[in-house]
Amino acid sequence: MLTDCSTSATFTTAPLRRVLISLLFLTAVSLSSFIVFRASDSIGFRLPNLFYPSSKLHYVFPSVADDSPPDSEEYRLERVLKDASMPHRTVILTTLNEAWAGPSSIIDLFLESFRIGDHTRRLLNHLVIVSLDRKAFSRCLLVHTHCFALVTEGVDFSREAYFMTPDYLKMMWRRIDFLRSVLEMGYNFIFTDADIMWFRDPFPHFNLDEDFQIACDHFSGNPHDLENKPNGGFMSVRSNNRSIEFYKFWYSSRETYPGLHDQDVLNNIKYDSFLIDIGLKMRFLNTAYFGGFCEPSKDLNLVCTMHANCCYGLDSKLHDLKILLQDWKRFMSLPPSLKRSSVQSWRVPQNCSLESLRNYGPPGKDVEQH
Repeated sequence: MLTDCSTSATFTTAPLRRVLISLLFLTAVSLSSFIVFRASDSIGFRLPNLFYPSSKLHYVFPSVADDSPPDSEEYRLERVLKDASMPHRTVILTTLNEAWAGPSSIIDLFLESFRIGDHTRRLLNHLVIVSLDRKAFSRCLLVHTHCFALVTEGVDFSREAYFMTPDYLKMMWRRIDFLRSVLEMGYNFIFTDADIMWFRDPFPHFNLDEDFQIACDHFSGNPHDLENKPNGGFMSVRSNNRSIEFYKFWYSSRETYPGLHDQDVLNNIKYDSFLIDIGLKMRFLNTAYFGGFCEPSKDLNLVCTMHANCCYGLDSKLHDLKILLQDWKRFMSLPPSLKRSSVQSWRVPQNCSLESLRNYGPPGKDVEQH
């Protein structure tokens, strides 16, 4: 009877034991998954795309996420720059606000130019879009890999930045200060406005011995002539003590020339003896390669970038940039012999013009983001 009773007990408790073991196993798995999830969230671990936008917003806009403390802006920037960097710590940077971030707006044309350009698609891997407001950042997460939100307390950069208004000037100077911080972190950069179309790899045209290289509204023919008219929408800058001191001087000079934007201040300080004292090597880029609506690149076999400068009004920019992309596609579809032999020209500017540069007045419906 003892044997029978023992055997019966064994068969009775066996299913219960298996249930208990299963429950313990599931509890352990759930607990470990929770710990891993919380750890990944606390260090900014990149979750699958389905969850990435909301988790990423946590680090930039804490008010829209949970109550965990966000990491520092410097640490977040370092991670984004490191992910996007080329082997020699070089990144491509652009800025974006809500006005230029909508579907079929400037940012879409900008990214399209990289995709249809000659050997430029790969450069998207090294592009960081610096968003100036929440909606621009959310849009960036949908269309690009490397996004960083640059938050400025007490300033709303999401609205249209009318040329030379206080918001416009704050945006431009915030950009200069941000670029200085990138240099101090040891990164070289190519800064490009988002209304610049990239058609060829520009790196072969940069001089590695120069500290600061900048595009021009007008190019005199001499890359070291201070009479060139620089445009701050496109710059190649090496990180070193000279460039860092130059950016500090540039930013501080806003107080010397109140009411001027960064480009006009640069036109004044480029003659300053301080630049000689620090030994800054400055070079102006030829518009044959780095053109714009002010002075278009004439040879499509040479052009690297084209800028919608000398243009006021978002609608005007969009109109002419779309035509610019159409002209490039048409050129790229030609047989190699025709590309070399025929003279191809742009059909722009049309809505953008030098006349608009002379006639801009108080802010109306038109918008300019440098």
